[in-house]
Order: sequence, then structure tokens, then C-alpha cells
Amino acid sequence: MPAARLARSVAAIVLAVAAGTAMACTGEPGTSSGTTPPAPTVVPANAIVVRVVDGDTVVVDVAGRRETVRLIGIDTPETVKPDAPVECFGPEASAATKELLPDGTPVWLVRDVEARDDYGRLLAYVHRATDGTFVNLALVRRGFATVLTFPPNTAHVDDFVAAAESAHGEQLGLWAACAG
Repeated sequence: MPAARLARSVAAIVLAVAAGTAMACTGEPGTSSGTTPPAPTVVPANAIVVRVVDGDTVVVDVAGRRETVRLIGIDTPETVKPDAPVECFGPEASAATKELLPDGTPVWLVRDVEARDDYGRLLAYVHRATDGTFVNLALVRRGFATVLTFPPNTAHVDDFVAAAESAHGEQLGLWAACAG
């Protein structure tokens, strides 16, 4: 990809994320507190997917350093949690993430308010660098993930809730496959 085109793509992603953040509110899903979270921070743009761990966790290479990334705002059924059974639609969710983020995929990681979770994983909204696909949202929209919000990381909660409601209404993915 020519450098100028890549720079325009990155700028478009950053502007789209910033616009989404400016419209987002903190608080629980579906509520509005009237405050806007700080603008997201772009993590170094040379992140490359090393492997998908499961539907909502990936390992990336950021400037030569391996990072485990937990996708913010979503939750997929478990497939690799120690001492826990594989959950309904877990293998399908993991496969969907592998389809969206094959090994070697360049990605843009965008942080929200908190950089890491209690397990030391980098928290990020993940965008494919090649076409700007917002992976977190795509997984919810296609019925492979549900909304899981941990304030203050709520920049896209309204988008995630709307996508989940749509997927549920259309009985997509886990909404059709898993009772309850």
C-alpha cells in the first residue's frame, strides 16, 4: 500500500474513532451521564496479529514486543479458559475472529481510558489496517459477541448495544444457536 494511501486510511480511522468517542457517554450501556471520555490514544500503528487466542483476545507484535490484547467492550463465549467448559458458539466466535484477523494482519490498536486490564492485557479497539474494519463491532454485529462494558472504557458502548440488539433481533450467530 502506498505510504500516502496508508496515511489517509489511518487518518480516517483516527477521525472516525475520535468522532465516535465524542458522541459516546460514560456510564452503563444505554445510559447517558452527559460526560465525554477523553479522546482515545492510538497505540503504535505497526501492530501485526501474531495469533488469535479466542474470540475476544489476540496476540500482536507492537514494535517488536508481543502484547496480548483484549478487545474492549465485547465478550465472546469461552473456548480456552482454564477449568471451564467450551461455551456455546465459542469455537465459532474464535473462528470468526481468526477470519477477521488472520496471522500477519496489520492492525491499528486504539485505547480508551484504561490501558490494561487486571490480567495485564492491553485493552484496545482493533481495526484492520488494510480496510479499516472495526473488528470489535463486526463481531457484535455478526452475532459472535455480546456487549461487555467496564467503565470508564465506554467510548463505543452505544454502537455495540445497537449492533447487539440488531443481531439478536435477526437471530444471528450465538443468538440463534445458544438458548438463553
